[in-house]
Amino acid sequence: MPEKSRLRRRLTSWASSSDQHARDLRREFQESGVVDIASAPDREPVRLRGTLRTVTLRPRGGVPALEAELFDGSGVLTVLWLGRRRIAGIAPGRVIQVTGRIGVHDGTRIMFNPRYELMP
Repeated sequence: MPEKSRLRRRLTSWASSSDQHARDLRREFQESGVVDIASAPDREPVRLRGTLRTVTLRPRGGVPALEAELFDGSGVLTVLWLGRRRIAGIAPGRVIQVTGRIGVHDGTRIMFNPRYELMP
């Protein structure tokens, strides 16, 4: 039984550190004057800032497409650049700011071909 409680404590500490990271990201990006992903409206111009979790090449209809998952502590947004195989500086762990309109495709919030700025 003590083994389960040790495992439970370790999982709890891991979960709380992930929660703390998300809170830190929300606080940092909120202070920069951008909208958070969770409250960003669909189909209206928005400016978002977050960390890229994943970057993947996923062709769509025979056209190359670079897909990235943007996380800001409040939510996740899929960012998609059509016709691009790679973009210099776009890599997992990188903080970027994107500007565009959010749409919904197959139940996933997505921003196509946003303007972007690599953050230091």
